[in-house]
Amino acid sequence: MTSPATISDTERQRRWRLILGGSAEGACGGLAGDDLEMDKALSALYEPDGGGGLNSGPRRGGTEKSAPKVARWLGDIRKYFPSSVVQVMQQDALDRLGMREMLLQPEMLEAVQPDVHLVASLISLNQAIPAKTKDTARLVVRKVVEDLMRRLEEPMRSAVTGALNRAVRNRRPRLAEIDWNRTIRANMRHYQEEYHTIVPETLIGYGRKAQKTQRDIMLCIDQSGSMAASVVYSSIFGAVMASLPAVKTQLVVFDTAVVDMTEKLDDPVELLFGTQLGGGTDINRAVGYCQSLVAKPQETILVLISDLYEGGVEKNLLQRAAELVQSGVQFITLLALSDEGAPAYDQALAAKLSALGVPSFACTPDKFPQLMAAAIRKEDIALWAAREGMVATRGV
Repeated sequence: MTSPATISDTERQRRWRLILGGSAEGACGGLAGDDLEMDKALSALYEPDGGGGLNSGPRRGGTEKSAPKVARWLGDIRKYFPSSVVQVMQQDALDRLGMREMLLQPEMLEAVQPDVHLVASLISLNQAIPAKTKDTARLVVRKVVEDLMRRLEEPMRSAVTGALNRAVRNRRPRLAEIDWNRTIRANMRHYQEEYHTIVPETLIGYGRKAQKTQRDIMLCIDQSGSMAASVVYSSIFGAVMASLPAVKTQLVVFDTAVVDMTEKLDDPVELLFGTQLGGGTDINRAVGYCQSLVAKPQETILVLISDLYEGGVEKNLLQRAAELVQSGVQFITLLALSDEGAPAYDQALAAKLSALGVPSFACTPDKFPQLMAAAIRKEDIALWAAREGMVATRGV
């Protein structure tokens, strides 16, 4: 990367012109070539009032006239900007210009660069997408799902399988299999003061046969619009865990109603199109449904993925949470499962849950496999989150 000290005045003016837009042409000069085309693409999105915006012209009478312009714009931004910038601009187009109609035309979907946010937009518009576009929409979603599976499947599989293997104890471990924390605790009576050490008479190790150990994992996912990216990632991880024979995985989505999607875990695309983003939120009802599924509390991990803006009965939710924790269920709340930064959430309810032993924090997709491994090993999840820089909400 060029250091600021080596940037020429001309290059500095060019950059400022691209950042500030057409209003800075008098101070920074004009543009030509690819720079001019980049500026046109930026202006179409961020200066729509200039007459060349993507949604300029009459707003009434449908989207047919604006469709070619949007399609060309989608092609232009992919030509002149890197992939990461394209994704940001697509999302800005949806949010800033009310261009969600661009997802309703097959030719536009084919021009869009697929990413998690686009998938979230497609599943949120699922009921509104015309029949002629649904096949294209599914192809776009499948492309993103397959890409995420390639990136996330092996870390998830390795973390969970490794944690299950280490959860099996044996008394004749090899050196690499010794669980030193448990071994030291078991041999404290053999402390040798003269040598300032412990003589480990009994060795406790990790076993290798994960088949003898099983965990029941429940993912309970809030479908409200703010949780869209979390729904996508949760579905991917749920599908991966469902393929592991040593883990029983159940996936439940909810708004004001509760829908058990476990039977669709073998096909994440169908699972995603079976969700319905948006609407109200009844966390109490969803947690109550999950509570009814618990068969082995000591071996159950319940992960509630929600921003905790409760539309149901908070008092009942807290009572259920207390009952689950007291029964031995590991209950964890993820305020978001995405890479979008710090989420907005109900801090008061998060604190109340934390006080009951339900840690609440946001988690990025790359950390989720390690989180599940820590839960399988029955670690203190609040401490684990703090070590990983995902500070859990403290109780009141």
